[in-house]
Amino acid sequence: MTGIEHNAIETYECDVLVAGSGCSGMSAAITARHRGLEVLIVEKEPRFGGTTARSGGWLWIPGTSLAKAYGIEETPEQARTYLRHEAGNNYDAARVDAFLSAGPEAVDFFTTKTALRFDMPLVFPDYHAEAPGGAQGGRSMVTRPFDGRELGDQIKTLGMPLPELTVFGMMLGSGKEIIHFMRVTKSLTSAVYVAKRLSRHLMDVLRYGRGMTLTNGNALAGRLAKSALDLKIPMWLSSPVRELTVENGAVTGAIVSREGREVRVRARQGVVLACGGFPHDVARRGKMFPHAPTGNEHYSPGPTGNTGDGLRLAEAAGGHVEDRLPNAAAWVPVSLTTRKDGSKGVMPHFIDRAKPGVIAVMRDGKRFANEGNSYHDFVQAMIKAAKPGEEIAAFLVCDHKTLRRYGLGCVPPFPMPLGHHLKTGYLMRGDTLEALAAKAGIDAKAFVETVKQFNATAPLGHDAAFGKGSKAYNRYQGDALHGPNPCVAPIENGPFYAIKMVIGDLGTYAGIVTDENARALDAEGRVIPGLYAAGNDMASIMGGNYPGAGITLGPALTFGYIAGRHLADSAARRDAA
Repeated sequence: MTGIEHNAIETYECDVLVAGSGCSGMSAAITARHRGLEVLIVEKEPRFGGTTARSGGWLWIPGTSLAKAYGIEETPEQARTYLRHEAGNNYDAARVDAFLSAGPEAVDFFTTKTALRFDMPLVFPDYHAEAPGGAQGGRSMVTRPFDGRELGDQIKTLGMPLPELTVFGMMLGSGKEIIHFMRVTKSLTSAVYVAKRLSRHLMDVLRYGRGMTLTNGNALAGRLAKSALDLKIPMWLSSPVRELTVENGAVTGAIVSREGREVRVRARQGVVLACGGFPHDVARRGKMFPHAPTGNEHYSPGPTGNTGDGLRLAEAAGGHVEDRLPNAAAWVPVSLTTRKDGSKGVMPHFIDRAKPGVIAVMRDGKRFANEGNSYHDFVQAMIKAAKPGEEIAAFLVCDHKTLRRYGLGCVPPFPMPLGHHLKTGYLMRGDTLEALAAKAGIDAKAFVETVKQFNATAPLGHDAAFGKGSKAYNRYQGDALHGPNPCVAPIENGPFYAIKMVIGDLGTYAGIVTDENARALDAEGRVIPGLYAAGNDMASIMGGNYPGAGITLGPALTFGYIAGRHLADSAARRDAA
């Protein structure tokens, strides 16, 4: 589009334009607005919340006042040591220092000045708690449940949670609530809790068309939206950014499509890109995901609208995208399911792998990893174990008793039925191990031997091959009531079951290169005036690793806050001048 055509279209003026309505975009917008700037949020999709709305809602931020309230005191150096260990050669000292300094400050700001609230379990270990600087708790927090009615009519445009992570469309809170649902047939207390929770949800659906008890990422998106509404920040939905406007090397706004017309948004202070990364950009996946040479060998549960818009906009304005990380995304094993309406779903496997009586094998019938390790580590082991030229896939295996006690993937525990998942082929069943192997396409001889070897020491709670249950994170995700090892039990009595897992992501790491103030940099490391990036649009500070629960949302909230703060400080200096 030419400059003459630009001059002919409608113009909207503000101090800050934020592209994206997930955690990082909302964080930047709320911070800047709270400090007196005029802010506009534009969202490509017809619903707000982005990846955040369907996420777990956990944030990893060390040294917060929430941790200190529990008596958990740590110096920034301890967390710095851990991140230095995790990031290795990709450690970015300046941005890590900014994160460790501003993270606790951001949490205090949001929990005292906005509708955002968090709960922190006493013990939720880092994924590599045994590593230098690792911690057994005090760094991961989850968003407190939120009453969706507080959003008024805006609840209708909040992004929906991932269907595969709901029960009857109901979002389950992390931790204690999930335990109640898993023990519903074994505990009167849990049965009463579940009955009340289901009744409340069904009443909400009848009255409002959806559940109103928002949990996890839906609660985070809802609380941030309530905070933005309280500050009267305008948000345009179905309004993608088409291009950034650049004058004399500085980003001054953008051309936004809105309601069938184009609007030139003039942003006096700058633009924040928070468009959710590139999990559904097939071309960039093909370049950056070694397991997906055509870009199609990858399945993301993230919103399909996250197609790398922010990265392309930044590149067109002179920005640079990080391409040296050992892992370009936060990997998670996923299974592909067919929903009852016939549509396809992507189920991330977070906690089922750690349960006792569950193992994973490749097509050769052999185990390849500690199933209780983090999803990111597990996928890396999948990639390493795959045969050249073979589809990278693993099979999660258990017996009937384990399946009905804990569930597996999309398959719920007893008393919920299995029929739909058996009919679609999502859940494979065999009366014997050999029959299951034949149905799944697994080497039967090696598979039977693998189970035999695992069972030899499983009754003692020992996994001789991979040490499942030997790490703090393993045990946290296992079954605390099962002993002697919360993650290990034999696979004994048929029928036996398997679910096929392939590679997915929880967000991309390879984003726009920024400085410690979230300002976008060019290939030479120079600041691009007026351009900021946060969330999954910003290159991850984790160096391609995954240290703990919430390492995408923790930095997203923090660097959104940093961007908003820097924009406000820059405006103050401009006004003073």
